[in-house]
Amino acid sequence: MSKTKKEGFMQGVLALMCSQVIIKILGLVYSMYLTNREGFGDNGNAIYMSGYQVYALLLTLSSIGVPNAISKLVSEKLALGDRKGADRIFKIAFVTFAFIGFVGTLLLYLGAGTIATVWLQIPEAEYTLMTLSPAIFFVSISSVVRGYFNGRQKMSATAKSQTVEQVFKTALTIIIVEIVAICTKVNTELMAAGANLATTFATFLSFSYIYALYKMNRREEAKTLEKNGKTSKESANSIIKKILAVSIPISLSSLISAVNKNIDSVTVVRILKPLIGEATAKAKYGILSSKVDILTSMPLAFNIAFATALVPAISGAKVKNDMETINKRLRFSILITILIGLPCTFGMFLYATQILELLFPNASSGGTLLAISAFTIIFTVLAQTINGALQGLGKIRVPAIALGCGVLVKLIANLLLIPIEGIYENGAAIGSVLCHIVSFTIVYNVLKRTVKLDFRISQMVIKPLLVTILMSVISYASYKGILALGMSSMLATIVGIVVAVVVYGIFVILFKILTREDIDMLPSGDKIYRILQKMKIYK
Repeated sequence: MSKTKKEGFMQGVLALMCSQVIIKILGLVYSMYLTNREGFGDNGNAIYMSGYQVYALLLTLSSIGVPNAISKLVSEKLALGDRKGADRIFKIAFVTFAFIGFVGTLLLYLGAGTIATVWLQIPEAEYTLMTLSPAIFFVSISSVVRGYFNGRQKMSATAKSQTVEQVFKTALTIIIVEIVAICTKVNTELMAAGANLATTFATFLSFSYIYALYKMNRREEAKTLEKNGKTSKESANSIIKKILAVSIPISLSSLISAVNKNIDSVTVVRILKPLIGEATAKAKYGILSSKVDILTSMPLAFNIAFATALVPAISGAKVKNDMETINKRLRFSILITILIGLPCTFGMFLYATQILELLFPNASSGGTLLAISAFTIIFTVLAQTINGALQGLGKIRVPAIALGCGVLVKLIANLLLIPIEGIYENGAAIGSVLCHIVSFTIVYNVLKRTVKLDFRISQMVIKPLLVTILMSVISYASYKGILALGMSSMLATIVGIVVAVVVYGIFVILFKILTREDIDMLPSGDKIYRILQKMKIYK
């Protein structure tokens, strides 16, 4: 494998990983603030997140998949030297999705009362839906501009605008909620609406930022267009059809994922309300949709980079019929995914209650929910990586079909398990685990039939599992030891987690889970391998 190829793949992975980690950390920051804020807590999260999930569903319909579709069509035009055609695609797409986004905004604003009362059965969510509605419009048009920049291979613009959005969302959430709390004497319903109003402002500012970048480049682009003699003859209807033909299949997985989130928002409160009371039911949903969801999705920030980078890497290798590169990329990415997913799964299961107490001291309930939900992590990250590989291989519909089957299993599990006394809200967590097991099983089997996988069970499964178990035992023993010395639970938890990270890293090296070829794939892999040779770990 050439050094250039290796560096290009890993640099892309690291860049994506860094941006996603920043976004996830900022998301955790404002979630910690809201959950610990007096007068908000789990009940406030129920109102806040129920509205947000409906918004996410409409957002999927109006814009998800659009950046990739615009990027594909624009890059094709530019490859042919048709810059006017690329510019025409942007303009038509902008008008089209401005209209679609406006309709989505209107539907959410006018239907807020009905959705909150009838669908969610959380009437307090009406204001959160209304304040979120304009965000659909801004995200829809932002997605077109991001797609245009991606098509011109200026992906840093997209990354920067997404980071800007999350920075403003975090800052404005805290500022607006504090103002609302002071003005309303801690009204939870209006504080939740204020938190979602921050999302709307953040999407507006993010759009303003990326559109300003577009305008800054416009003068240079205009000069290029003047010199270009080609004129696109394609009709507006034809362009719109092409955009929708590409964006709809890409959006399908995201749409099903959004539906998956809404299963809990529709079933949990509805089923639990007559059994444990409305207030308690809302609090249980608030724990599940906010604290648990945010913590279990954290590992995805590290892993999504591999899923994203695999698409172009495998697509390029497939065009050249380079099966050796496909196998190397796949084996390495899946191995790293396992090495990320297993310790996160075991660690979150082991320290579920302690993590909640550490991060959310004012609203720390939900340990059992988090412990069960931790088992979604390994199957979600593996499916995420495999989905990237399948998309690169041209199997675009498979991830959506697999997740659709998983969502159906989750719906059935929710309906059957949540009403059972002693299980209640844990049934939703069990349903999520079953959902991701089903989804992973399907995509893995399709991948096995599509590509001859060069997997060694000892290296890929047995050794990582053994290392993770050893890490868990030593880490938990350290935790108990600190407690026995009379130290606080908070300090013991931090020590236990630090010991887990250090021990895990040492054991991965000592058990030689990474081969020489795997180490070469890492940034500065040659230097790392030479150090390990000097330590006489590798020959």
